[in-house]
Amino acid sequence: MRTIFGAALALAMAGMAFAADLPAGNYYTAPATLSAYSWAGPYLGANIGYEWGKVSNNPTEPAGLAGGIEAGYNWQLGQFVSGTEADIQVSGAEDTFAPWQFSNPWFGTLRGRAGVAVGNTLLFGTAGVAYGSLTVDTPGNLSESRTSFGWVAGGGLEVGFTPRWSAKAEWLYLDLSDRSYSVTGASNGLAANLLRLGVNYHF
Repeated sequence: MRTIFGAALALAMAGMAFAADLPAGNYYTAPATLSAYSWAGPYLGANIGYEWGKVSNNPTEPAGLAGGIEAGYNWQLGQFVSGTEADIQVSGAEDTFAPWQFSNPWFGTLRGRAGVAVGNTLLFGTAGVAYGSLTVDTPGNLSESRTSFGWVAGGGLEVGFTPRWSAKAEWLYLDLSDRSYSVTGASNGLAANLLRLGVNYHF
C-alpha cells in the first residue's frame, strides 16, 4: 500500500512540475470564424458599356456607347441572393441605311435578380421588363419617335471589394416590341445586346 501511495504521489508531483513549465494560456485555440460578406440591403450605382443591335423590318444595326444609373435591393438567405433592380440609360447607338437613320437615345429596365454568393463574389441571372425609345430620321428633316415596351434577360458577376462598394460586369439582351412608323411605312422594333461595367454603393 505504501508503495502504491508513494508512486501516486510521485506522479502527481511530476505532473505539477510539467504544468508549471508550460506557457500561460491555452495551447490550442479554435480559429476565428471569418465573417461572411453581406449582399443584403439597398444599393445605388452607375454603369457604362456598349450596345449593339438590329432593327426589325429594316437593314439598320444601331451600335454605340451606353451608360446610366441603377438602383436595387437584395435579400440574402445563406449563399442565395435575390432582389430587384431598375436602371435608366442614355445611348449613342445609331445606324444609317439610306434614307433612314435609326437611333436608340434612351432605354431602361426593371428586373428581378437571383444568384449564388461565394464570399464577396456574386454570380447572378436577371430578367424583367424593358422600355425605351426608337427614333428614325430622314434627310428631309422628318423625324419620328416611338416608345416601346418589351423584355430583357441576362447575367453577370459582381465582386465586393469593400463592405460598401462592389463592381460588376453584366450582359443584357433586350427586345423592344415593334411599333408602326409612317416615315418607314413599316413596323419597326429593336433587339439589342448590352455589355457593361458598373459600380454600386451598398447602404
